[in-house]
Amino acid sequence: MKRLVAAAALVALLAGCSVATDRVPPQRGYPPAQEALAALAGQVLATGPNGEPPARAEDVALTPAEIEQVRGMGATAAIVMHYTGDGWTDAQIAGLRQTFDELGIEVIAVTDANFEPDRQVSDIETVLARQPDVIVSIPADPVATAGAYRQAADAGVRLVFMDNVPQGMVAGEDYVSAVSADNVGNGVVAAHLMADALGGEGEIGVLYHEADFQVTRQRTEGFEQTIARDYPGIRIVDRKGVTGPDFAGQAQAASVAMMVKHQDLAGIWGVWDVPTEGILAAARSIDRTDLAITTEDLGPNVAIALASNEYVAGLGAQRPFDQGVAEARLAAYGLLDKPAPPYVALDALPVTRDNVLDAWREVYRTDPPAAVVESMGGLS
Repeated sequence: MKRLVAAAALVALLAGCSVATDRVPPQRGYPPAQEALAALAGQVLATGPNGEPPARAEDVALTPAEIEQVRGMGATAAIVMHYTGDGWTDAQIAGLRQTFDELGIEVIAVTDANFEPDRQVSDIETVLARQPDVIVSIPADPVATAGAYRQAADAGVRLVFMDNVPQGMVAGEDYVSAVSADNVGNGVVAAHLMADALGGEGEIGVLYHEADFQVTRQRTEGFEQTIARDYPGIRIVDRKGVTGPDFAGQAQAASVAMMVKHQDLAGIWGVWDVPTEGILAAARSIDRTDLAITTEDLGPNVAIALASNEYVAGLGAQRPFDQGVAEARLAAYGLLDKPAPPYVALDALPVTRDNVLDAWREVYRTDPPAAVVESMGGLS
């Protein structure tokens, strides 16, 4: 039904409006943006959920003796996701599964809440009935799910969180650690890439996540603050939020509305790859071939657009497979009662057409899909 409403709104907008398409897309290559991107290499700008300084994922390690000790425990784990089915969640789960297997920890459940907090609470309660030793999870809502996670902690389950932490919970007491990409840094990267694509000038729109979700809030702040601070020639003229669960459909309708209202809109930033698929659909539907898009997360569809040199100028990528590895190792820390850093973060990876294939290998630890390679003209 939501898709039908969005589609109807799209048709209505297109029927009554035309969109300018005669502007020439600027050429990439804006030295201040490129210099800023180079200066970011290896840095982590974000702090943890409670302001904790970031530890490096490379420093989360187990000795051979500790690995053997964990393997002898016969421990079990559940992975409780906010949603699944995209590249980021697939890679997180793959990293977790591989590392849990190496540690002799059996994964007894993987759940998908479809970004619905009530459903995730039910998932946690169902998982707890199976008495796992470990739960690795990303809360769909830090307030609405807090009671269920508290119940798990009180039952002695070792909790490790991805990105977001339930309200009122304390690292080292209620949970082992939280692992995240540098979401501030990813937003900053996308801002510099937007400036690079636009030559430092133009009107842009922002498509943000309208929810109490720390990581997407950090991305938005990183993007908007960088544009405001570093690029006076670029002006954010419209902001629209998406709430889900149909993120792509909502984003498409919002993006068409932006482009119809602002005929000179030069670019749109999307908060992650799934809403950005809606931006792409909107731009294609009204033939806005001059639009520059930047985003976060190297999903397959935005990777194809990037490789095809179509709309997507660049993005800030997370390293979800490596995040999953770190989360599983931290779960072992919890089983061993080994002191763990409260917050672990991985630095942002800037991705453009020039490095998209190598970035895919780094992000997912696999070769890029044939469709991405073919979009590069067969170069691998």
